[in-house]
Amino acid sequence: MCGIVGILLADRDAAVNQELYDGLTMLQHRGQDAAGMVVGDKARRMHIHKDCGLVRDVFKLQHMIKLLGFYGIAHCRYPTAGNSSNVHEAQPFVTHIPFGLCIAHNGNLTNTKEMQQELCHRYHFNTDSDSELMLSVLADELLAQPAPANGASAAAGSTAASLLSPERLFAAARGLMARARGGYAALLMVAGHGVLAFRDPHGIRPLCFGSRASAVGGGASDFVMASESVAIESLGYTMQRDVRPGEAIWFGLDGTVRAQMCHDAPVLSPCVFEYVYFGRPDSIIDGVSVYRARQLMGTYLADKIKRQYNLSDIDVVCPVPDTSRVSAVQCALQLGLPYEEGLTKNRYIARTFIMPGQEKRRANVRKKLNPIRSVFEGKRVLLIDDSIVRGTTSSQIIQMCRDQGALKVYFCSASPPVRYPNVYGIDMPVQSELIAYGRDEVAIAKELGADWVVFSDIEDMKQSVLRLSEEAAIGRLDCSCFDGEYVTGDIDEAYFERLKDVRSDARLMGPIAPTTSASAADAAAPAANGRANGGQSQLVHTNGDLSFEQVPEESSPSSADPAADPAAAGEERDEVEVPASALNGQRRGRQIAGINKHVSNDDYRRLKDRFSGWS
Repeated sequence: MCGIVGILLADRDAAVNQELYDGLTMLQHRGQDAAGMVVGDKARRMHIHKDCGLVRDVFKLQHMIKLLGFYGIAHCRYPTAGNSSNVHEAQPFVTHIPFGLCIAHNGNLTNTKEMQQELCHRYHFNTDSDSELMLSVLADELLAQPAPANGASAAAGSTAASLLSPERLFAAARGLMARARGGYAALLMVAGHGVLAFRDPHGIRPLCFGSRASAVGGGASDFVMASESVAIESLGYTMQRDVRPGEAIWFGLDGTVRAQMCHDAPVLSPCVFEYVYFGRPDSIIDGVSVYRARQLMGTYLADKIKRQYNLSDIDVVCPVPDTSRVSAVQCALQLGLPYEEGLTKNRYIARTFIMPGQEKRRANVRKKLNPIRSVFEGKRVLLIDDSIVRGTTSSQIIQMCRDQGALKVYFCSASPPVRYPNVYGIDMPVQSELIAYGRDEVAIAKELGADWVVFSDIEDMKQSVLRLSEEAAIGRLDCSCFDGEYVTGDIDEAYFERLKDVRSDARLMGPIAPTTSASAADAAAPAANGRANGGQSQLVHTNGDLSFEQVPEESSPSSADPAADPAAAGEERDEVEVPASALNGQRRGRQIAGINKHVSNDDYRRLKDRFSGWS
C-alpha cells in the first residue's frame, strides 16, 4: 500500500513541488518507508529526489530548491515487494527508453516472475520492485507499436510527439493490463508531454482526480491525481471522480484531458481493507465515505455483541486509536455504554501495522500507546480495534490494560478474522503469521490474553460498504484476506510459497541499514537505467536524452554557523535566473525547487525566509 499524487499546473512559470509535498503529507498514512518526487520544467528537464524515511525527513530545504517544475508526480512507499530499506527501490522509477518515462505505483503485481522471465532478455532490472517491472512493460509496449505513418514528419523533429500520442499511450496501457495481474493504480509521467493515470481492471487500489481554475486565467485549469480524495480537497482542488477500473486518463501539458477504457471486462472490486484500515476517515473512495462505512461497521459489531454477551458485564468501551475510533464510538452508542479514550497515542510513532518486520512492530507498540490508569482500574473494559492481523499490537494492549488494574478485558474487531494473505498491496503475505490462522474465537482470545473476543461477520462488513455504494456501482468487494477469494483468479499455493521465502517476518528481522558496498555493476546501473541514486543525483532531461548530474548532499544552512551558511559568511553564490513567481507573493510563490546551481546571496536569503519552516 502506497500513496501517489500527481499535479499539472497551467502556469508554466509556477513551481509544483510544495503542492506535491503537501499532497504526500496528506497520504503519509499510506506509506512511511520512503518517499520521492520527480518534477518537469518548461525546458523539458526532469528533476528527481527520493530517499528512505517520512516525507518530512526526505525533503529538506536543499532538496526543495533543486526541484523546479510545473508538473510532477510523487510517492510515499509502503513495501510489499522488494527490500524495505533499499533506497533504489523508492519511487518514482525512471527510464529513458523509449523516452523520459517516470512511474509512481500503488499496489502489487502477482505475476512478476512470469513477466520478468519474458522481459529479462531485453531489459535490465536493478531492483526486485514490481514498479520497475511495470515501467519496463509500458516501455516495451510503446516500443512494440508500429512506427507512425508520417515518417518524413517524424524525421523532421516530431518523433517524440508522434510516438507518445495519447492513442499510443492508451494502447500501451491496454497492453499492460493484458500482461500484468494484481491490484495497481499508477501515474506515468511522460517528459514534456503530461501524465497518464490508470487503474487495474478490478479497481482494487484507489485513484481519483480533481481540478481547479488556474491562476493564469483564460479558462485554464490545474489538475491533480491522488490515491485518496483527502489529498485533492486539502490542496484546494475540486474532486471530479474516481478513475474507473481498467481506465486510463491522459492529462496533457496543453490542458487536454482524455479518457479511454483499456480493458474489455472491468469489474469494480475495491479492496475492503481500504475502508477498514488504510483510508483516512475523511476520504471518499469509489463514492463511499470511509467515515460512514466505519460507522456502519460499529453498528453491526454492536448487534453481534448484544446477541452473544451480557452487556451488564461491560463497564466502559475504549477504542484502540486511531483508525477504530469511528467504529468504537458508534458501537458504544448502539450498546448504550460509556465511551472513554483510555489509550493515548504518541502521534510521532509510525503506524505499527505497516512497519516491516515483527520485531519492529512489537518494539513500537508501547512507544505508540500509553494507557490512562483511571479509565481501566477496577473496570471491565471492552476494547475495539479495526482489525486483528498478527495480534502483535492487540496482545500488548490487553496486557497494558491489565497492568493498569482492569478486572476484565474484552477485545472486539470491527472486521472479520484475517485468515488469508493479502497479495494486492498489503503486507500480510504469510498465513502462519496471522493470529486467526487455524484458531477459533476461543483460541484467539487465549492467545491474545483476552477474556473473550468478538469479530464482525464478513457479510456485515461487506454491507457496511455496499449499502453506501448505490451510485458507485461496486460490483463486488475484494475481501481476500478474510474469505480467501482472490478476484484476479491467479493465486495458488505455489504463489504463497514464493512469498513465504521473500516476505515473511523472519526475512525482515535482519539489519535494516543499507549495505556499505556494492558491485560495480550495481553502482553503475542506476545511472545507466535513468534512476536516482539515493538522493545523491539530479536527473536532467534535455532534447530527448536523460542524464544525471551529481549533486552533493548538503546539510541545512544554519545562521548560527557562518561556515554552514555561505551567505552569512559573505561567500558569493553563482547567479542563476529564478522565475519571478518563485520569489514574489503569489500563492505558489513558496514552491521553489529544482535549481541546479546555488542562488545569489539576496535570493538565497529570500528563499530561506520563504522556506522558514524547512530544516
